[in-house]
Amino acid sequence: MDIVYIHELQIETIIGIYDWERLRKQVVSLDLEMGADIRPAAATEDINKALDYKAVSKRLISFIEESEFLLIETMAEKVAEIVMTEFTVPWLRLRVGKPGAVTGAKDVGVIIERGTR
Repeated sequence: MDIVYIHELQIETIIGIYDWERLRKQVVSLDLEMGADIRPAAATEDINKALDYKAVSKRLISFIEESEFLLIETMAEKVAEIVMTEFTVPWLRLRVGKPGAVTGAKDVGVIIERGTR
């Protein structure tokens, strides 16, 4: 299986459990690896036969900007569900981070893997 990826997709959203986090948007950062067979697209140079990372990015930006999750765990599960169902992705690995959420750490977050490779 080939992998199509998106790294360091930065999106502003309401995220967090504390009152102050509910008042202003914060940046979340996504790394997404998606299982795909790139051979049909490579053979024809037809974007319709490719896993369109721009379309995936635009969909996730729209979804996350409009969301107001308490936990990044919930956000990660919803993002995985969108990618796997709407873009017919059989396997993915997703990292969702909250840069600067913990003093002294550059980033904190979760990494999930769903589906079969």
